[in-house]
Amino acid sequence: MKIKAVLFDIDGTLVDSNDEHVAAWQTVFRDVGAHFTDRRVHDQIGKGTDMLVPTLLPDANPADVEKMGKLHGDIFKSRYLEEIAPFRDARALIEKVAESGREVVLASSASGSERDHYLDLLNIRPFVALSTTSDDVEKTKPAPDIFSVALRKLAPLTASEVIVVGDTPYDVEAAAKCGIGAVAVRSGKFGDEALTGAGALAIYDDVAALLRDFEHSPLNR
Repeated sequence: MKIKAVLFDIDGTLVDSNDEHVAAWQTVFRDVGAHFTDRRVHDQIGKGTDMLVPTLLPDANPADVEKMGKLHGDIFKSRYLEEIAPFRDARALIEKVAESGREVVLASSASGSERDHYLDLLNIRPFVALSTTSDDVEKTKPAPDIFSVALRKLAPLTASEVIVVGDTPYDVEAAAKCGIGAVAVRSGKFGDEALTGAGALAIYDDVAALLRDFEHSPLNR
C-alpha cells in the first residue's frame, strides 16, 4: 500500500541534540548522587523522562522522576537548546516528503515547547501537517502512545500507509507496536545491530543520505 504520511522523530534525527541531552541528564544524575557513563545514559536517549529515569534509577519514586524530568528540561533549555543545529538536508527532506504529496508529521518524546523551537529552527512550519509530543501522551517511547496518537489524528489513514523515520531503537519499537514500519538513521549514534534488532526496514547514515535515496527508499513506497 502506498505511503501517505511520514512520521519524523526530531532529536538525533532532524537535529543534532543527543549529546546535549546526555550532558543535561548527567547534571541531573550527579545532583542526586548517581553516576553513569555517558554511553549508558546515551543508550537511553530517545525515551522520555517517564521511561528513561526508571530504567537507570529503578528505585526512584514517581515524584522524584517528575522532578528530575523538570530539572533536565530546565537545564537543556537554558544551557543547550540555542546551540542545537539541524542536520544537513533535514529541511530539504521534509520539503521533499511534503512535495511528494505525503503528510509530514513530527512525533517526538520532546516537549511541546522544544518542538515549537525546532519547527522555527528548521523553518518547516509550512510543511508539517500535525505533531505529537510527550505533552500529548501518558507514556513516551518505546511505548506506542506517541505514534498511536499521531495515527488517530491521521485517520482514516491506516498503519500500512504510514512510516516512521527515527534514530533510536525506541522509535522503531514504538512504531512496530502500532503496526508501523520504520526507517532508521545513524545520526543519533546508535549501532546498526540495535536498530536492525528493533526491526528497522532500512538504515541510512543520516537524513541527507535518505534524501539522496528518496526515490528508492521505503518512504517512496
